[in-house]
Amino acid sequence: MSLTCTFGFVLSLANISGWHKKNTKFVSKQRKVNFTSIEICAGAGGQAIGLEQAGFEHLALVEIESIACDTLRLNRPNWNIIQQDIKQFSAKEYKGVDLFCGGVPCPPFSIAGKQLGSLDERDLFPEALRLIEECNPKTIMLENVRGLLDIKFKEYRRHLLDELYNMGYQCDWQLINASDYGVSQLRPRAILVALKKEYFNYFKWPSKNETPPLTVGELLYDEMSSLGWENVDNWKRIANSIAPTIVGGSKKHGGADLGPTRAKKSWALLGVDGKGLANEPPVNGSKAMPRLTLKMTALIQGFPKDWQFAGKKTPAYRQVGNAFPPPAAKAIGLSIKNALKQYDQKGSKRQRLQSQIA
Repeated sequence: MSLTCTFGFVLSLANISGWHKKNTKFVSKQRKVNFTSIEICAGAGGQAIGLEQAGFEHLALVEIESIACDTLRLNRPNWNIIQQDIKQFSAKEYKGVDLFCGGVPCPPFSIAGKQLGSLDERDLFPEALRLIEECNPKTIMLENVRGLLDIKFKEYRRHLLDELYNMGYQCDWQLINASDYGVSQLRPRAILVALKKEYFNYFKWPSKNETPPLTVGELLYDEMSSLGWENVDNWKRIANSIAPTIVGGSKKHGGADLGPTRAKKSWALLGVDGKGLANEPPVNGSKAMPRLTLKMTALIQGFPKDWQFAGKKTPAYRQVGNAFPPPAAKAIGLSIKNALKQYDQKGSKRQRLQSQIA
């Protein structure tokens, strides 16, 4: 190697070394590839799937029901599943996590129940607030039924917002429909998003999909025809809109059917017998109105085709019906992630400018 080349090479190394010394702090603070989350009341994983697709790494998923934990482990054996009552769970070891999320029990606010709110023993919002205070996440997403936004719960919502504001968050409630994000079902959900004040201005609710979701007939055609049912094309023409809300029920109420009388009538208009679930798709020669299988209800809820559910038909269907549709969770998760990324990018740009001036 010539003296000129050697000298130039040494100079280049020196320049790189000098840049590295000036920018070590900046490099070390670059955003990790994945954003992190912990989730309470994780259920069968609807919200967790969507957030995984949005780019979040789950540090912990807490769920009290053993059968739902079995479902999570069946599909994602690498996830940290914690079977525990959240009243006994501590989030202190997850301090500074990017996202705290969950779907706390709906019955205290559901129009199908007594709407007792804070008087209902199943109200776990106070526990969510305790856990948020313990782990001090950058962002929060909590989902519940539409009834939570009723006027009768105005003071309850205000109390939640005041508590979060005192912890340094700015918040927004939104009523979203899962069908706006590709789910073949009209499933309204009340969503609370909260971000630390420095992130909040970067958050925007996700835009609705430009294309409508598949009709029930389009979505379930392959499943309905899988055993050779000759009437499937006629059925597809009848099932020409999205589904009504799938209702999972609770341990005390609800079985493996598609909801109350009004819901069953809506299903009948789509050519579906809502009085129960079938074990298999209809076979050739079947003249009866078909029933949905468990897999079909999961597809309508937005679960991936390969997602499996532990347990017998009724408890498995309950897991499906109580889930937050993954595509809706993904859409909101992406909006939260984008807010965090934009804040990071602004900070990185400021650090670069400072390092150039120094």
